[in-house]
Amino acid sequence: MFRAPYPRMTYPFSAVVGMDDMRLALLLNAVSPAVGGVLVRGEKGTAKSTAVRALAAVLPPVAVVAGCRFACDPAAPDPACPDGPHEPTTGGPVRPARLVELPVGASEDRVVGSLDLERALTEGVKAFEPGLLAAAHRGVLYVDEVNLLHDHLVDLLLDAAAMGTAYVEREGVSVRHAARFLLVGTMNPEEGELRPQLLDRFGLTVEVAAPRDPAARAEVVRRRFASDADPAGFAAAWSGEETGLAARIADARARLPHVVLSDAALQQVTAVCAAFDVDGLRADLVTARAAIAHAAWCGRDEVTEDDVRVAARLALPHRRRRNPFDAPGLDDETLEQALSDSRPEDDGPDDDGPDGGGPDGGGAPPPPPSGAPDDTGASAPEGQDGHPGPDDTGGPTTAPRGEGGGRAEASSAPDRAAVAPSEPFRARRLEVPGIGAGASGRRSRARSERGRVVGSTTPGGSVTKLHLVDTVLAAAPHQRARGRTGPGLRIAREDLRQAVLEGREGNLVLFVVDASGSMGSRARMGAVKGAVLSLLLDAYQRRDKVGLVTFRGTSAEVALPPTWSVEAAATRLTDLPTGGRTPLAAGLLAAHDVLRVERIRDPQRRPLLVVVTDGRATGARGSSSLAEAQAAARLLASTGAASVVVDCESGPVRLGLAGALGTALGAQTLRLEELAADALAATVRSARRAA
Repeated sequence: MFRAPYPRMTYPFSAVVGMDDMRLALLLNAVSPAVGGVLVRGEKGTAKSTAVRALAAVLPPVAVVAGCRFACDPAAPDPACPDGPHEPTTGGPVRPARLVELPVGASEDRVVGSLDLERALTEGVKAFEPGLLAAAHRGVLYVDEVNLLHDHLVDLLLDAAAMGTAYVEREGVSVRHAARFLLVGTMNPEEGELRPQLLDRFGLTVEVAAPRDPAARAEVVRRRFASDADPAGFAAAWSGEETGLAARIADARARLPHVVLSDAALQQVTAVCAAFDVDGLRADLVTARAAIAHAAWCGRDEVTEDDVRVAARLALPHRRRRNPFDAPGLDDETLEQALSDSRPEDDGPDDDGPDGGGPDGGGAPPPPPSGAPDDTGASAPEGQDGHPGPDDTGGPTTAPRGEGGGRAEASSAPDRAAVAPSEPFRARRLEVPGIGAGASGRRSRARSERGRVVGSTTPGGSVTKLHLVDTVLAAAPHQRARGRTGPGLRIAREDLRQAVLEGREGNLVLFVVDASGSMGSRARMGAVKGAVLSLLLDAYQRRDKVGLVTFRGTSAEVALPPTWSVEAAATRLTDLPTGGRTPLAAGLLAAHDVLRVERIRDPQRRPLLVVVTDGRATGARGSSSLAEAQAAARLLASTGAASVVVDCESGPVRLGLAGALGTALGAQTLRLEELAADALAATVRSARRAA
């Protein structure tokens, strides 16, 4: 949706408490949108949105061509503007910079613009309606919960932000218009991560968290209360700082083209990027642009070592991640060593001042007005950078193999410490049978807004995806009755057909993991954890929600309720201890309860149950446990949930209990070593040779 510019009485940017890195990253992009935007990662309730909206209020106003829907600059109008051509002028209406918010459920047509298909077909008019990218030109485009936005829309936004141009190619219409904006995305990592490829496309990334210092938290509450009680008065108290901040942004923008990036400074940029082993050259470009913007922000005409240091700390942490289980962050010792090694001989640091900290070379806004508290920062708790995340789990390898088993479990043995998982591998795709209608993803077949055309239907409302052939076929029998005597086709509203598309959906993948003593040795449990970790990585790449149920001893536990955070699931799995009896029935019943609740919360997201066990079942009542497990499996099967049983039994003597469990569940049963995509490919090749 489009929102009008926020009035000055919104919470002032200068009144934000703490969050120095976040404020600096936003300001550097305000000075130079070419940096590539900011991704703000942080826990819920840390006022990420408040800070972004506050920034929009201090951006310099823009002059626009009167009547232009694409906000062209009168002094240098876009020569390809769809509303043009415009003659260059020195005047024009002046308005505040816009803040445009993109909702998570936005369609591609709403983002880039669309052609009015009904008018085009019934009236012969090619009417283009601009989208949110056009509205955000020369302003701020804000995407809250960007990690929940579909990947193709994130790609589209980042392409436009990088090129400064939006392209619309559809239904025989080609439109190109300028789209230069400050892109800001915010997300809560607990709700799921962005793919590493998309993380890399954001120029800068910062981590925020609520401050732990009681005095800082008290100041946040104090200012928030003051703003709520008298918004106009609170804004007036900070108006001088806001005016000064807006002037400083404008001065930095004017200085930016004249800042010199010397060969020595460029050598430091490339040396730092090489030291951290980042992929590609985007990191070098972004770091260099951020260093130039920081120099302009600090009033310098040449990039210094301190500018490179600050830019690296904002541009590189998220580019070091190879998979969603890698923790973001930057090692200060490596950074300083790289800067030192690339420093010219007999030349010390260019600036020994603080990294980003104020008018003397830092990135924070000017000090607060007289009588106000000393630290400047957020409307609600925000804090210092943190680097949460589980341990690095490494790269691809071959499928793990279970080792000799066949032992009866030592039910009376004490719990063993958590076993580290083996290296993850590329897992085969498991999918839910049939066709769903859930949120877009990459796992199971579904009706969707994107994908291949599989048919058409009569639309109940407006047409968003026209099936041209079926529309023509529907109109053809009526041409004589409609008086057509020459070339051309007369189409009525009732002839229009909506295309039916089939794509892929994301699912809820619920893991039920046996952590009992029957799972055997440490090496075997490590292989099991590695296999589940591989399936978690696959779920992350396919945009699934995940949950984790474990069972051991005398009960089952929902170790992780369904969430978007694959990181959290990996952490719980890695820390999972083993030992004790095997309450398989309790684990299945716990899974049944989780699926029942999720069916109410998200009825269109189809579940996939992955049970990882050797099929043994022992509990407090001994021999009846296996019968109880079979009954629980049949109860789960009656819900219609798709299931896969991963058989972890190993050794020369196999009881086949996991296979019996799979039969009761109506599930596909796979050996542990069959989960790897390479193993599947080898099986297919073997079958072809046999044929």
